[in-house]
Amino acid sequence: MIEKEFRNEDPPVKIILLMLLVASLLGGGALAVKVGLQGFPPLKMAFFRSILGVIAVGGIGLYYGMSMRLRFEELPRLLFIAALYTLHTITLNFGTDFTTASRSTIFFTLYPVFTVLFGHFWLPGDRLSVRKVIGIFAAFFGVVVALAPNLQDGSVTKYFIGDVIVILAACFLGLRVTLTKVFVQDIYPYRFLVWLLGLNIPIFLVLSYFFEREQPIKWTLASGAALLYQGWIITGFCFLMLTWTLRTYKASKLVVLSFLMPISGVLFSYLFLGDELTFSVLIGTGLVASGIYLVNMRR
Repeated sequence: MIEKEFRNEDPPVKIILLMLLVASLLGGGALAVKVGLQGFPPLKMAFFRSILGVIAVGGIGLYYGMSMRLRFEELPRLLFIAALYTLHTITLNFGTDFTTASRSTIFFTLYPVFTVLFGHFWLPGDRLSVRKVIGIFAAFFGVVVALAPNLQDGSVTKYFIGDVIVILAACFLGLRVTLTKVFVQDIYPYRFLVWLLGLNIPIFLVLSYFFEREQPIKWTLASGAALLYQGWIITGFCFLMLTWTLRTYKASKLVVLSFLMPISGVLFSYLFLGDELTFSVLIGTGLVASGIYLVNMRR
């Protein structure tokens, strides 16, 4: 039986540690996308990633005996969430084309800020506080410090359009996370995620047909492994854990952990691509950790 009471609890230490693991794995998603694009056009890659995600989440749900049958009253909400998923994916890819990767990472990392703002108005018991605001912006400043050396061209006007589109993508994702918190009170997380991904499969297929018809797939071991990481680790495990924890715990205290993503992305690049690990990354990591602690600190 699904609980009808709106659950919005403070996450305990074990949930915080779980979400830190999730954020770290999500940080490797940037590397997986970079490698995957060597063999797959972006929309085709999103199409296959969604299929792999449905297989992973649906398989786990069926293993535990959960019904995946969609109820008619759930369809409007799922369609709206699926539209937000598509919008944030397209605007992020499109905006990144008009700016640098580091600037895109920094501005997209604003999505926890939008989640907290939306949650202040829509989520009972998840209001803004001075400590929470300070913690969120300390974590965001840590991301800026960590990635600042990669901002080779400081021109604002040159990348203004791309930066604004990426911020819009962050806004779409923040709204999606907030509404996911609301919707999963009445929809099991497994069924919610299966149908969210499933509804996006035909969307990405149609968009790929029109915009990537002349771009073939080049299967390689590296691109295939990157696709599996995106489909089963990112979409299957990480998205499922985030959706499951959002059902019970405060969105503002969960999404602030996402500021660890770009930090772990830099570390993944250091380990697997040999990128330089700078002093600014260490300082930025400390600021991110401080911000996470402030937001989740108990009175």
